[in-house]
Amino acid sequence: MSRAPLFQPYTLGPLTLQNRFVMAPMTRTRAPERIPTPLMAEYYRQRASAGLIVTEATQVTEVGAGGMRTPGLHTPAQVAGWRGVTQAAHAGGAKVFVQLWHAGRAHHPSWNARNEQPVAPSAIAVQGPTYTPTGVQPHVTPRALEVSELPGIVAQFVHSARLALEAGFDGVELHAANGYLLDQFLRDSANRRTDAYGGSVENRARLLLEVTDAVAAAIGRERVGVRVSPTGTYQDMKDSDPVALFTYVARELSKRQVAYLHVSEPVAGPAAVPGPRVTPALREAFRGTLILSGGYTGESANAALERGEGDLVAFGVPFLANPDLPERLASGAALNAPDFQTFYTPDAKGYTDYPALGAQAA
Repeated sequence: MSRAPLFQPYTLGPLTLQNRFVMAPMTRTRAPERIPTPLMAEYYRQRASAGLIVTEATQVTEVGAGGMRTPGLHTPAQVAGWRGVTQAAHAGGAKVFVQLWHAGRAHHPSWNARNEQPVAPSAIAVQGPTYTPTGVQPHVTPRALEVSELPGIVAQFVHSARLALEAGFDGVELHAANGYLLDQFLRDSANRRTDAYGGSVENRARLLLEVTDAVAAAIGRERVGVRVSPTGTYQDMKDSDPVALFTYVARELSKRQVAYLHVSEPVAGPAAVPGPRVTPALREAFRGTLILSGGYTGESANAALERGEGDLVAFGVPFLANPDLPERLASGAALNAPDFQTFYTPDAKGYTDYPALGAQAA
């Protein structure tokens, strides 16, 4: 299997990836002070056999956090913490992009020091509960952002992108998926605006493209990727015409020649959406590197690459539970089972204690 497409090097702009495996971004809540820790550095070091690591979602402002103990990248202390992560991952051969995140309406006031209300394109709350320091609470209704505030949102992404280079990252991934702020502006289930940022596909995509342009101008377009989830329903998200919306987004990003478009659209499992997938249309619309994500196995990933459906394949839970995933898939070794109970706990259990093949054989 080592001659299969997954195991071949890949040129991503100025970067040479050691293979076509991408470690997908996964929130793990191991940053108790919002600052990356040595434990996090060890976690990413263990998984540095990936060609590209995209870190867990990382907020660009305190009011952009999407959970407890999630890391940020907007202070000097956070830069120092992330520098330990990038050094560890680079030592193992991986290239590393940080996923930049503003949670928008998915934020809870208890997660910021000033108890500020979350912000969103429209004053529509996420239905259902969230986890806070005082226990399970309902999501709160967000405040609709004024047009005059949007340049400030763009500036927050730019500030974090510049800090990312200081921290040693090879680039940034803009999180426009999974029901967070940029995705909230994109999709009409969350965006009911009647101004220049709502209504038409072009208007709803405006903020994402403004962020993309500003970040690309600050750090270089070859260092900017974008992640979308066209059919994802997490956090009450949907769109009346996802093909029209996301093909427009893909064409616009293609014009800008960003590093890659990362499409999260499950092909199997409970998250798979019935009906035609949007990803093939995005492959046609976007002429750069396309990362596939959503329940792929080694076999299905290689088949998709051979068919030209994408250029790289992201693995989430398999990488979480198998720090040496490329080696295991190359050798046909069994995979570790994930411990779902420790996905979002604060310590090393279920985080850095998954055994590698050598440890299992010893």
